[in-house]
Amino acid sequence: MRTLNLGVLAHVDAGKTTLTERLLYEAGVLAEPGSVDAGSTHTDTMALERRRGITIRAAVVSFEVDDTIVNLVDTPGHSDFVAEVERSLCLLDGAVLVVSAVEGVQAQTLVLMRALQRLDIATVIFVNKVDRRGADPEFVELEVRERLAADVPVLFGSALTGDGVRDLLHAVPRLLPSREPHDDGPPAGVIFKIDRDAAGGKHVVALLRSGTLRVRDRLALGKAGPEKVTGLRVFRCGELEPADVATAGQVVVLRGLDSARIGDGFGPGDPGMAEQFARPSLSAVVEPLDDQDRPALFAALERLAEQDPLIGLRVDDEPDGTSELRLSLYGEVQQQVIGALLDEEYGVPVRFRDTAMICTERLTGTGAAFELIGTDANPYLATVGLRIEPAPVGSGVDFGLEVELGSMPPAFFTAVETTVHSSLLHGNAGWEIPDARIRMTHSGFWPRQSRMHGTFDKSMSSTAGDFRDLTRLLMRRIIAQAGTVVCDPVHRFELEVPAPSLGPVLSLLAQAGGVPLATESRGAAVVVSGHVPAGQVHRLTLLMPDLTRGEGVLTSRLDHFRPRH
Repeated sequence: MRTLNLGVLAHVDAGKTTLTERLLYEAGVLAEPGSVDAGSTHTDTMALERRRGITIRAAVVSFEVDDTIVNLVDTPGHSDFVAEVERSLCLLDGAVLVVSAVEGVQAQTLVLMRALQRLDIATVIFVNKVDRRGADPEFVELEVRERLAADVPVLFGSALTGDGVRDLLHAVPRLLPSREPHDDGPPAGVIFKIDRDAAGGKHVVALLRSGTLRVRDRLALGKAGPEKVTGLRVFRCGELEPADVATAGQVVVLRGLDSARIGDGFGPGDPGMAEQFARPSLSAVVEPLDDQDRPALFAALERLAEQDPLIGLRVDDEPDGTSELRLSLYGEVQQQVIGALLDEEYGVPVRFRDTAMICTERLTGTGAAFELIGTDANPYLATVGLRIEPAPVGSGVDFGLEVELGSMPPAFFTAVETTVHSSLLHGNAGWEIPDARIRMTHSGFWPRQSRMHGTFDKSMSSTAGDFRDLTRLLMRRIIAQAGTVVCDPVHRFELEVPAPSLGPVLSLLAQAGGVPLATESRGAAVVVSGHVPAGQVHRLTLLMPDLTRGEGVLTSRLDHFRPRH
């Protein structure tokens, strides 16, 4: 049978999860559709999702319709969970974008449609809530055509009553591109979700793009060596069933892949997930209400970072010897959700503080230093020399050797390199230095030695710890010597406003430090795009409704960093 990986997307409260429930009911998966208000939805499995009435993590359910296996992916609607949405988009053959017949096209609707168009994902528009007071389906269809530039089909109905949903269900396999699975050959796929069970067991959710996968097969993920699949389950007819074998086109849940990370690919060509997510702009320090819970908090945050890599867990060492845990965030709702998860699922009540825009640092010069083994000034049994230079923006960290590779054991070189990378997470002002060229200029060690008739003597022999500690010291020295400038985040924005509101809006943009780069007409509206400091986006969002009589829509995403003046 052909397969179709289908996403259901929408602005929050457009009725996306209700539509998903009704589709599952019409497909025969559910005896009756679940209710968001009652907390009985099939795809919102987390207690927090059901209590808040929002989707936080993408969920998958499979069913058959008209000789097509549909893997339906229910995604979050709130903009704070955009990374979860974009991870799901990488898997899709087609999508249903839900628009409310009452509220019409909203900010997140535009964000989602632009992402679908950017990835060339065929889309059907479903105008929902046509039965509600204030619904205006004809106007919303015109708005969809003009503001979303949508030329794929528009269907109408009510997810709550079921009106039009059966037509949508049978239109999806006909209007969206399905694929004939290729079962021959080795398994190839991509990991897009990681969960943990109550006992801490790791469950890896992957889309099998081609080939056949069996229990006890070995898969190579990223840089890790091959790992054995010890458990296999497949989504089938609304359920997750144990299986010994899975074939191309199926979504599978695997056990045994301890090194797996979201985005890893496996199989021929290593079809990993492309890095195209909008990165977070905020960071906050998180700390336990009870300091004795700090180890448990760190373990819990590591688990959450495993499920959402872009929260960017980072440990900042303070001058007084303590450490702070800092997270990257998209917004206040995500912060509230993380706090609730830590409290309810991990038993660690927390508070957040020092919420700030995420900045970076750029090197302004060069720095070099070295320490020789056996000298009074060097307390470590290691010789290390390092030179740091600026690198082009976006080039990343380039570490290389100007010493012979055979001059030391490989473990010592590895200790230096890993410490160089970790040291660049904290520049002179405490922010990450993402672009730098570092060369190791000196090396030396004392070989493993022991006293007469004795065992290994640490005081006479170099260890990897010596190289880590000395490298950390030298990195602080050469970064300070080179100097850095703090770079503030800048968003790329698109602002759609009624033509009469353009003057006041441009004035507000100028006050906020925004730089319009392009202006175009779109029906009765004007679309302005350009750059704006990330710290001004929230203010613009709050003021825009008054300036545009509620008709202006602002969308933005992190674009680049620029030096602070």
